[in-house]
Amino acid sequence: MARLTTLFVITCTALVASQPARADDTLRCGSRLVSVGDGKDKVRALCGDPSDVAFAGTIGRRGYPYYTNNDSYDYSYFGPAWVEMPVEIWTYNFGSHKLLRKLRFVGDELVEIRTDGYGY
Repeated sequence: MARLTTLFVITCTALVASQPARADDTLRCGSRLVSVGDGKDKVRALCGDPSDVAFAGTIGRRGYPYYTNNDSYDYSYFGPAWVEMPVEIWTYNFGSHKLLRKLRFVGDELVEIRTDGYGY
């Protein structure tokens, strides 16, 4: 029985340790940390101005809350049903020995952080 318990603990530990780290969810700017969900103002305040800003078009998003907390439809919203949100790609170049970081914003919200090739 003790051997089975030990084997179970080792297996669970191996499964937990094998989960990939989610480094693409955050960006370190010096000692500051930017993560998905932050706004443009916060990113610019923590990391400074990006090396490049590219407008990537627009994306349609629902402009109203679909359900409230009690799973009933919210009839109190009087705005547009569909809103076009601008999509921007900000590129941060931290030098030739570090990777480029590309931040994708939809509206004012940071939705994706990717790495690219080495900087210049």
